[in-house]
Amino acid sequence: MGEAAKNLGENGQEPGRAGCAVWFTGLPGSGKSAIAQAVRDALAAAGLPSVLLSMDERRGRYSAHPGYTGEEREAAYRAFADEAAGLTRTGNIVLMDATAYKLAMRRYAREKIERFAEVYVRCPLAAAMRREAARPDGLVMAGLYAKAVRRKTTGAPVPGLGEVVGVDVPFEENPAAECRVDSERLSISEARDLVLARFANWFGK
Repeated sequence: MGEAAKNLGENGQEPGRAGCAVWFTGLPGSGKSAIAQAVRDALAAAGLPSVLLSMDERRGRYSAHPGYTGEEREAAYRAFADEAAGLTRTGNIVLMDATAYKLAMRRYAREKIERFAEVYVRCPLAAAMRREAARPDGLVMAGLYAKAVRRKTTGAPVPGLGEVVGVDVPFEENPAAECRVDSERLSISEARDLVLARFANWFGK
C-alpha cells in the first residue's frame, strides 16, 4: 500500500479533527482517475477514513440531464465541492477526481474546504488523446477528443458532446497547485506514493 500510507495509518487521526480534501485535476485522459483510485486504495488499506468522489459518477446526481454547457458545468462543480466539504466535516479524507478546467472552479472548493490541496496531473494533450481513444463507452462518451476535433474541423454537430477541454476550451493550470504529477514519466504507483508523501506537509497532524 506504500510506506507513506502505512505511516499515515500508524499515526492515525486526532479524535474529532476535521478531514481534508485533495483534488486531482488535469485533462481528460491524463491519468488522474487511476492515480486518485490508487491513493484511495492505499488510504483504505491503512485503515484511514477516505472517500473517492468522481465527477463522472456524481454528475447525474447534480443534473438529471447534463448538457455540458458552461453554466451547467459551473453549477455541477459547485455541488461537487459542496459535497466534498460536507464529507470533510465528518472526518473523511476526500479524494476529488474531476477535470474542472476553470481555475475558479477549484478556487471555490479551496474557499469551502479548510484543509485542501490540489494535485495537477500533467499530461501532454497528444498523450491524453491516445489514452482516451482506448477508453470504452461508459459514464463518459468514448472517443470524445476525436469527435471534438472532427466537429471543429467539419462543423458537423455531435449530439450529446459539449465543449471538450483541450480542444474547444483550454485547461487553466494553477501555478500554485500543491503537487504536480507528470503522468507520462511516473507510473501510477510512483504517482500515488508522491501524493501520499505530501500529506503530512499539507495537513500535518
